[in-house]
Amino acid sequence: MKAISTILTIGIFAFFLTGLSYADETQYKAEALQHAEEAIKHGKMGHANELLEHAKESLELAEAANAAGADEHMDQGIKHLKEAIKHAEMDHAGVATEHVEEAVVHIRESGVGSAH
Repeated sequence: MKAISTILTIGIFAFFLTGLSYADETQYKAEALQHAEEAIKHGKMGHANELLEHAKESLELAEAANAAGADEHMDQGIKHLKEAIKHAEMDHAGVATEHVEEAVVHIRESGVGSAH
């Protein structure tokens, strides 16, 4: 009987850990999208520095979501955020904005809880 309760306890613990990973990934993804959308707003106003700051925040959160188990769409989103950062650092707000817009498409398409 003790073995059954131990197995049950381990199973419940594993279930909750899986749920926490899903919640973390979903939260990271939502926050990455918020920062990316802010980056786009600033980029459309020609504010490369503000775009840069939000793109960096978005990248950090997208990478956290990726580590938590997002799919290849998140990989593509990360790639575009890195390109946006490169262009924003060169004060190319227009090109950087285009990359952030593409990143948003991929991050939104990103599946939650998928393996790479």
